[in-house]
This record gives sequence, structure tokens and C-alpha cells, in this order.
Amino acid sequence: MSAPRTPIVADPVVVAAGTTAADAVAAAGLPMSGPKAIVVVRDPQGELRDLDWKPAEETAVEPVALDSPDGLNVLRHSTAHVLAQAVQDVFPEAKLGIGPPIENGFYYDFQVGKPFQPDDLAKLEKRMQEIVKSGQRFRRRRFSSLDEARGDLAAEPFKMELIEVKGEGLDSSEVMEVGGGELTIYDNLAANEDKVCWSDLCRGPHLPNTRLIGAFKLMRSAAAYWRGSEKNPQLQRVYGTAWPTRDELKAYLRLLEEAARRDHRKLGADLDLFSFPDEIGSGLAVFHPKGGVLKRVMEDYVRTRHIEEGFQYVGTPHISKEGLFHTSGHLPYYADGMYPRMELEGADYYLKAMNCPMHNLIYRSRGRSYRELPMRLFEFGSVYRYEKSGVVHGLTRVRGLTQDDSHSYCTREQAPAEIKHLLNFVLSLLKDFGIDDFYLELSTRDEARLDKFVGSDSDWATATSVLEQCALETGLDLVPDPGGAAFYGPKISVQAKDAIGRTWQLSTIQYDFNQPKGFGLEYQAADGTRQQPVMIHCAKFGSIERFIGVLTEHYAGAFPAWLAPVQVVGIPIREDHTDYLQDFVTTLRKQGIRAEVDAGDDRMQKKIRNAQQQKIPFMVIAGDDDVAAGTVSFRYRDGSQRNGVPIEEAVAHVREVAESRTNSGPSAEGTPNT
Repeated sequence: MSAPRTPIVADPVVVAAGTTAADAVAAAGLPMSGPKAIVVVRDPQGELRDLDWKPAEETAVEPVALDSPDGLNVLRHSTAHVLAQAVQDVFPEAKLGIGPPIENGFYYDFQVGKPFQPDDLAKLEKRMQEIVKSGQRFRRRRFSSLDEARGDLAAEPFKMELIEVKGEGLDSSEVMEVGGGELTIYDNLAANEDKVCWSDLCRGPHLPNTRLIGAFKLMRSAAAYWRGSEKNPQLQRVYGTAWPTRDELKAYLRLLEEAARRDHRKLGADLDLFSFPDEIGSGLAVFHPKGGVLKRVMEDYVRTRHIEEGFQYVGTPHISKEGLFHTSGHLPYYADGMYPRMELEGADYYLKAMNCPMHNLIYRSRGRSYRELPMRLFEFGSVYRYEKSGVVHGLTRVRGLTQDDSHSYCTREQAPAEIKHLLNFVLSLLKDFGIDDFYLELSTRDEARLDKFVGSDSDWATATSVLEQCALETGLDLVPDPGGAAFYGPKISVQAKDAIGRTWQLSTIQYDFNQPKGFGLEYQAADGTRQQPVMIHCAKFGSIERFIGVLTEHYAGAFPAWLAPVQVVGIPIREDHTDYLQDFVTTLRKQGIRAEVDAGDDRMQKKIRNAQQQKIPFMVIAGDDDVAAGTVSFRYRDGSQRNGVPIEEAVAHVREVAESRTNSGPSAEGTPNT
């Protein structure tokens, strides 16, 4: 989950040579305290700088406020340093790992003698409050040599490891300690003197002082392997959150309470939808009969929509020889995300982590003409990705997933229209499922790490420009994501908000000029020449599993009637009313409604409670009066009722609501009820 970056809060300011960014911010009359305080600046190269930064020459910079996404990251990273200082104050033997900001918070890893307990977190919070109130200042210090860094950090074995590798092979978004071509350390200085209270290897930037940490809370601790590898020592990870104000912290904690109520993992068990048996392995879900209904209804609907939009349904195997992934370019670029190779009959095989290479073989199976383009291939492709155990999370981060995956092959001239077609299709499909609050993100290559990407500069420029223009034409907000592109091309991702305002990355559209070249894909143009097509990747939901997880939380398990695994449950007042309701349910089933009768031994009120807990849209109740009059009574999820409805009218009512695909529940008046 993520949030869009807010607009720049102020016009650029000019920092005179030899003066600090803080001087320029103050001279411009911008706030230096409070929740909208300017806490760092962005230089012309896009790098964030501390307020005590002094440029060598006059430089225009962008002020960054505390309550902006970048400012919040700085706040949370600075709070992580305060946590680490508190840990070493309370537990002097603790050794430091890493401590990055993360979405809505931060964490820091420590090597300690025994796992942290809840009482320990309370002690740490108290010490952190003391540090925050003392107004310590963050000051950046650059090491002049590796030997100097080794001398300062000799007592910190994990920091020593980081300075030796200098960030090689590390995720720079997580490892804040090293990177950027230099080694720096941040000293925490006392408020009114240059006494060093604590220091940490870090590339920064940081807040000017700890008093800008408005509110924070330590959330939990957990075990975590150093650098994410089971081969390394196990550390203790402490998670926390930090906000500019106490009100924002309280609002976030309320959101967490609501998110816990909606947690799809809990609801999946309560509603008997899916599970993750240990015998199968981490991140590998099984869908129970009710979850299978939900999955089938979604897939049937999505398959129909694809066919209506001009896609051709195909199928490909789960495993392939190694050479296919060399041809596609995924090996070695994506090797860490794939399951290990298997040797069979003298050849090496991989479980597929993506469908595109096999779709390329379908395209290449015979000659193609420009008259066939755009050619759109689609499948529900099962893929397997070796996610690290620490990031596997219910259905939203799995190792085995089913992608609603399509690939469009078109001419370069057709590419803009095809991307617009895909964007319109994606957004309309999400709206069909009740997701209708979006913004777009444009992921481009990291210009500082061009070795991580393939293709020419001109191809990347063309692809990025086409995607950007198509995204802007939707009228939705477009947020940049530098460095987030796939190795073979840039992408647009749809960021969608759920019912409680959280943002999820769902659909992706990627422009690929490299795989067609690698596979030698061609078509015969109108002039008789052989030309290379452009390939557009598109996953509408990202994966069926992930989308089911998101929908479960969006609806808090109360799926709209058209999606609900059980749409109607018949509840007899007495046992002798069961056959009457069974006839009604049989009529519904013949018309495609998922209905059943609760013929168990529980009393009627218990059956109603059970149906409410299962979040079934229609409870249909019958007693003596209903049997005599040929009617039934409805009870809805919201507690409203509708009594004495003739059988024929009741059947029509259920069908109308289910077939309308409205994404809210029915009411006693027979209209959608949100």
C-alpha cells in the first residue's frame, strides 16, 4: 500500500553559496516548526539535503515539508535513530542492524541477548520520549576514508559489514546506511552544546532536531534474519510508527483497528474461504468450496470481459526449460525471484514466474501479418515466485499466484491506442468490482543503475513518453516512480483506494520493446517488409489471489450479492418448514442462484446469527403463515426485514439484485443499501 506524493508546498528558494538551506528557508518566511515545518530540501539533482547543507555555489532548492511523503519518510527515519539510541541506552549490549522508514512507519533491527517483550517496548518508548523532548540535533559527518569508518564502527559488526560491501547487492530503499558514493555518519548532538550523545552510520537526510517528532508509538517486535537470509544471524526487529501530530497518530491507530477487523486472513478463516496448510508450504494458498465459488465467479466474469474486449484465450504449462527464460531476458535479471532450477532428463527446468515468454512462442508459432495486429492473448496463468519469508502475507503476497495476464502485440503506431484501450478496460473492470478511487503511477528506469535495464536510450524514451501521455489523457493523477520499471521497459500501475482509504497497487501495463527482439518476433507489414512488433503486458488485478484478498478487506467479507459464495440461506422457523424452504431454494438454484437451507438442529435465532456472521446477503425465513400464504420473509445483512413476499416475487427480487451486479447490499425496500 502506498500514497501519492503531495504537491510542492512552496516555491523554490535560493540558497546562497556558503550559507545553509535553513537560512534560505527562514528568509523565505517558511515554517521551521509545527506539522508543516520545512525539514529538508531537494537539490536540482533530486537529492534530499539536510537543512544545514551548504552548497558551494548559489543553488535553487525545493523546500520539503514534514507532512509531505518525503518529509514523513525523513520523520520516520529520524525516529528510527531515536529508537536505536534508546535501545542501546536501555540494553547496552545491543548491536545495530538497519533501520529504514517504511510505509506509515519504520523499523530497526538489533542483535540482543533475548527477544524483546512488551514491557521492554514500554521502557524503550519512555526513553525515546526523553530523547525527543531533549531536542537533540542531527548532524551529518562524512568519513574521509574506510579506515576512519572502521575505527568509528569497530564495535558494530553489522555496520562493519555494510561499509565493506558499500551497498553492493542491497536494496537502497531499505538500507539507509550506505549508498550515494560516500560513507557518512549522523551524530546526535545535545540541544545546546556539541556533545555527541549517540551516532549511527547513515546516508540521511534527517530532521534538524528531535522536537519535530510530533508523535510516535512502538507497535511490535519480531524475529528477522540479517539482510533477509536464513543463513545469517537472527535479529530482533522493532516496528514503530511516527506522525507530525498526536491527532494523526490517533487516526492511524483507529485505521489499524478497522484494518484488523477487515484482515482477509482472519475473514478467510471465519468465512471458510481459504487457508495456508503448513504441509504445502509458505505463501501457497488452497481455496475451500466457498472460496472456490468466489474465485470461479471472478474468473468467469473476467474471462467473459476479455473476450468481449477482443482477447483470445490461451493456455501454457507451469514449467519450462531454462533456455526460454534466457531468451526472454529474465535470467539473470529475475533469477532471485524464481524457484531453483530442476534437472530432468539431462535438461534444466524452471517453474515459470511469468507467462510472457510462452505467449511469445504462441505468437512466433507461425507467420503474422499486420492485418492480425493488434493480436491480444490472455490466460489465467499460474506462476510461482520465491518471495522471501518475511514478506509473504496472506493472499496479498504469495508464492503461487494466478495472473489474469494478457499480452498485446501491435505496431509501434498502434501502441498508444492499445495502451488507452487497456487503461479503459482495466479501470472499467475494477469499477465492476466496486473499486473506483484511483491514481496512476509511472515507473521508469533508474538512470543511476542502467546496468539493471536492457534496451537503448531511444527505446526507453519512446516507451516512457507513450505511457505518460496515455496516462495523462485519463485525467487521473499521475505520480512518478523513478527506478520502479521492469528491466525490459517502463510501466503504468493503477493505485486503488479501498473502503477505508488504504491504497493498493493493482493493475499494471508495461511497454516492452526487448522481448520481441529477443524472440525474433516479426510481422509482414503492408509494404511487404518484415517488422518487429511492440509487446504490451497487462495484468488487470495483478493476481486473482491478491485481488481476492483486497476485495475481502474492501467489503469486510460482506461481498455484494453477485459475488457472495452463498447468496441465499433458507431458515425454517420449525423443522416442519424445512421442505417448504427447500422447494424455494431448488427454484432459485435452477435460475443460477447460490442458495441453501440451514436444516441443522440450532434454534432459528442461532441460525440467523450464523448467517449474519457468514455475511450472507439474503436470509429467507418461513413459518406457518408463510406456508399457508405461499410467501417468504426476507432478513437482510443490515438487519432490515421484508415480510410476506409471494414466492414468485421473492425469486424475482433475488435474481434482480444478483444479476444487477450492484456492489452494495439489498435493503428491505429492494434497493441497493451501502
